[in-house]
Amino acid sequence: MSDFDVIVVGLGAMGSGAAFHLARRGVRVLGLEQFSIPHALGSSHGYSRMIRLAYYEHPDYVPLLRRAYELWDELERLSGQKLLYLTGGLYAGPEGGGLVAGSLAAARQHGLEHDRLTAAEVAGRFPQFRLPGDFVAVHEHRAGFLLPEKVVAAHAELALRAGAELHGHETVTAWEADGGGVSVTTSRARYRARHLVFCSGPWTGKVLKGLAVPLLVTRQTLGWVWPRRPELFSLGRFPVWAIERPDGSLDYGFPMMGENPGLKLAHHGPSVPTDPDQVNRNILAGDEEDVRHAIPLYLPDADGPLLSLRVCLYTNSPDHHFILDRHPGHANVTIAAGFSGHGFKFASVIGEALADLATRGGSDLPIAFLGLKRFS
Repeated sequence: MSDFDVIVVGLGAMGSGAAFHLARRGVRVLGLEQFSIPHALGSSHGYSRMIRLAYYEHPDYVPLLRRAYELWDELERLSGQKLLYLTGGLYAGPEGGGLVAGSLAAARQHGLEHDRLTAAEVAGRFPQFRLPGDFVAVHEHRAGFLLPEKVVAAHAELALRAGAELHGHETVTAWEADGGGVSVTTSRARYRARHLVFCSGPWTGKVLKGLAVPLLVTRQTLGWVWPRRPELFSLGRFPVWAIERPDGSLDYGFPMMGENPGLKLAHHGPSVPTDPDQVNRNILAGDEEDVRHAIPLYLPDADGPLLSLRVCLYTNSPDHHFILDRHPGHANVTIAAGFSGHGFKFASVIGEALADLATRGGSDLPIAFLGLKRFS
């Protein structure tokens, strides 16, 4: 049986970030991942993940995002790789809708660079879009996207080089915690540590005990098409974007780039509940129509043949905000879960916060609003 200071279960976006921040502090850290590092079976893949500061979901996320941007810049320097692209972001919908109103509120509260645009002004500045005349939009200057597979790989490699021990294809089968520490049993061995961090993504509900907060895992589809006029949607000419549907969910997408051919589009909203071990990764009826929803309505020059459809998973908390806290029954177990489809952009700062919680018992980062007490 091997001893460590901290064991991290799950090495996707959050777990690889936590392993890196722990290892760089000289902590003896073991990271356990049931699949490859990185992999495309959870929530940390798809070639691009949006990052934005004008956070319509809640303005309290903005200070965390500011720190996340600093840490993304640092990760690029340390890894020597380009991981973050700032393209600007366009968020559109009815004036009273949650996307526009929430984005404006966050931008004004935190003094973020942004423009409020009419539909006509959007057409003049971004001719790719054809918005209804009663729509309005927010253009955020510092939005963009991250490369998720490269981010996970960079965090993992830097963690390894700093002394972390990371194991792929090693499944956790049991764990225990008491006042003397924690023990983790896997498909290969048994380990002990002072502290345990769960970053298990869609499998969190299966491996945790006593959380008492339901986590709903849903199957989500990402799509890529070849636009009728591809030159309009290239990196450098086209922003990341989101447009609100009547039900409050969002169509969203990214500029074209060399990581994967085509224009990426997706739907952010409730989808089909699933078991993470029994996900249907085949293409189902309605998948293509769902990702294409915005094309005939708002992006006619993007209409073109389908190139690819891929499946990812959301782990939804009851209020769709993150869970970042100590386990309610064990002070030496920390949980990062329920990122509800909008967490990847925070992986750098969540990793730092998890390292704080595992080594100091608390963090100076403003994470209190993400605690479990809100469900009491």
